[in-house]
Amino acid sequence: MKRAWTYFPREEIDDKDPKVKSILFALCFFHSTMIERRRFGPKGWNMMYPFSIGDLRDSYLVLNKYMESNQGAKVPFEDLIYIFGEIMYGGHIVDDWDRRLCNAYLCQTMNEALFDELELFPFIEGKNLSFKVPIACPFDRYLEHIETSLGAETPLAYGLHPNTEIGFRTNQCNQLFNNLLELTPKDDAAETGADIKSPIEIAAD
Repeated sequence: MKRAWTYFPREEIDDKDPKVKSILFALCFFHSTMIERRRFGPKGWNMMYPFSIGDLRDSYLVLNKYMESNQGAKVPFEDLIYIFGEIMYGGHIVDDWDRRLCNAYLCQTMNEALFDELELFPFIEGKNLSFKVPIACPFDRYLEHIETSLGAETPLAYGLHPNTEIGFRTNQCNQLFNNLLELTPKDDAAETGADIKSPIEIAAD
């Protein structure tokens, strides 16, 4: 989220209309969600989609064009949701369920409540978690809000069950032990006749 927000020049954002700032903040959160959800494998997306900072950049350019041509008028959220969800990010998506999920995230973040401290975390009632879109403020205040309010990463931020992280951490652990095994001197193991244990056996020990 911090990387996405700081991608844009401070001076440029500070000069923008307050509504553009709020929409961009929500768009950065949406981008971060699309990127980070990939770590959960099939529980995140059905495929490893190549979402990138280029998608965020192009979405921001489209946002600027729309807001410049609709000055003083109602924000065209339906158009923005379609462009972001079907063209910019949706252009990578080939699975129908993944497309529905992408649009669900957009519908959650791109609406009129955005200008009144919209809650960005879905399904967190009673979980003592919260991350809201702040009232329009200078660039550095948004950055401070990200650093102080976002807290530790949790699957709940994506609308996933907390146990979703178990699979990710298990794969992360296996990868770590596999890398350690790759660094083990092969000649020494062969000379001593030692059996090289699997990552699961090492973890059990």
